[in-house]
Amino acid sequence: MQANFLFQMEKPEHFTNYKHCDECAEHDETLRTAELQTIGLDELGNPGWDPICFCSDEGKRYLTPAFIRLTLDTLDNEFYLEQFLFHLQGDGIGNSYFDSCSMEQRTFIAEFLCYLLENYSELIDKNLCGDDLLRAYEIWSQ
Repeated sequence: MQANFLFQMEKPEHFTNYKHCDECAEHDETLRTAELQTIGLDELGNPGWDPICFCSDEGKRYLTPAFIRLTLDTLDNEFYLEQFLFHLQGDGIGNSYFDSCSMEQRTFIAEFLCYLLENYSELIDKNLCGDDLLRAYEIWSQ
């Protein structure tokens, strides 16, 4: 997978501001102890307890191959795409996740979103996230 190559980097020592509070520490521990190849919905699939909301941009870049894998693996059932789109959108154009990525990484994510739209439009419509996908694409295709 091209994402593994483009986002290849050392695992961060910490993913969150773990000294901030107990919640940040717990999310940091979840991400630190998980492996990139196997992290899944147990760790990332609850929108109400999502460690990525507290994750540094470095951590998000490191985890991007897992986000891509989870998105593809759950298109027919749990549908992780909505959470991934939430993180891709951040606070809009020029969000820190976007800004922290290289042009090649940004292009890859934009092309991945385009691929999803072209190949999974029925599932995207069924899950009512087409507008979010288009907003994320607008951000990442700059």
